[in-house]
Amino acid sequence: MYSLVRVIGLLGILFTSGLFSLGCYMYLEFNRPAELQSDKVIIIPKGSGLNEIASLLSDNGVIKSKYPFILAAKIFGLSGRLKAGEYEFSTMVKPAAVLEILTAGRTLVRHITIPEGLTSKEIVKLLKEENGLVGTINSTPPEGSLLPETYYYSFGDSRLEIVNRMKKQFTKKLKELWDTRNPNIPIKTSYEAVILASIIEKETAIREERFLIASVFTNRLSRKMRLQSDPTVIYGVAGKDLNEPITQTDLRRETAHNTYVIRGLPKTPICNPGIASIEAALYPATTSYFYFVAKGGGRHSFSKTLKEHNINVKKWRKAQEKISK
Repeated sequence: MYSLVRVIGLLGILFTSGLFSLGCYMYLEFNRPAELQSDKVIIIPKGSGLNEIASLLSDNGVIKSKYPFILAAKIFGLSGRLKAGEYEFSTMVKPAAVLEILTAGRTLVRHITIPEGLTSKEIVKLLKEENGLVGTINSTPPEGSLLPETYYYSFGDSRLEIVNRMKKQFTKKLKELWDTRNPNIPIKTSYEAVILASIIEKETAIREERFLIASVFTNRLSRKMRLQSDPTVIYGVAGKDLNEPITQTDLRRETAHNTYVIRGLPKTPICNPGIASIEAALYPATTSYFYFVAKGGGRHSFSKTLKEHNINVKKWRKAQEKISK
């Protein structure tokens, strides 16, 4: 009997000692970094279970062993709270930190920059080519309804959700600017302002010149003159690129956008303008300019009369001839 008690006691000591040793081992393993060679990006697929996630992390070297990770997740009641997504782990990240990152869902933040002046069709193409986004865009948004800027998202976000964010941002910003517009401009609606802004956007990428170009178009609208903007001609010709030369046939072509033929503004915007161009349309500079022509370096020469304008055109053509020789 005595020996049996001793045996039971010894087994109890061994069991307790074993649990203690196992606990120490698990603690050390759970707080020991895997020492990656470089930062690692891992995508946790939707619907992944604890064992699948632990195996994925272990296979990619983020954790040294999956078992301490699995045990810790279960002990802390987190096994069902690990979130799917794209994660980036630093070289010395500990399993404890990995578990906390996955539980909090601190996914890697991606971004896509939409340049100013793209058509809605071009923006949809960019979104379709962005690998981190999912889903389809079944219809092209109306021209001039999307705000060009940088948008942040996580892997697996919807393309359509980005489009909706662009629409919402554009509507919000346009209202803010329209409510504080110059009351003397010959623009009746915020939609007309977007149409004018889209033309300004295509005419120049230089911020300070936008307000001068806006003044030219504003002056022409006030005098009932045709705007005669080359980008509107190009937009109305299917398949024609902005860098292609405009022909006399193009200038005479009757379209809903050709401002060499129609009076006033085109039927719709010709691109998605940025904030600076909308501001220029709503707060144009006060000038007596009615004409402008390129002079190189993306800049323009402005003139008050047709005579001055023709002189500037001749200067531009001579400069072009020198470059081509």
